[in-house]
Amino acid sequence: MTEPEKTNYLFIINDSPYGNERPYNALRLALNLVKRPDASVRVFLTGDGVNCASAGQKTPEGYYNVERMLKSLAKRGEVAT
Repeated sequence: MTEPEKTNYLFIINDSPYGNERPYNALRLALNLVKRPDASVRVFLTGDGVNCASAGQKTPEGYYNVERMLKSLAKRGEVAT
């Protein structure tokens, strides 16, 4: 029996980590997809999106820590800047 073919997902994040929810929502979806054995997930950071990978972020009150989300994703998927 052959293994099922993997579905490839590419997320392009070009917004800064805080100020809107687009980077958060993209990373949240990517983190859930990377758990699937039939999924291959890549995240590409460009423009203001590269700030999502800045070390030592001071997360504004009421926001999520995008840096931690990226670290978790990098362990299981692919992140490119």
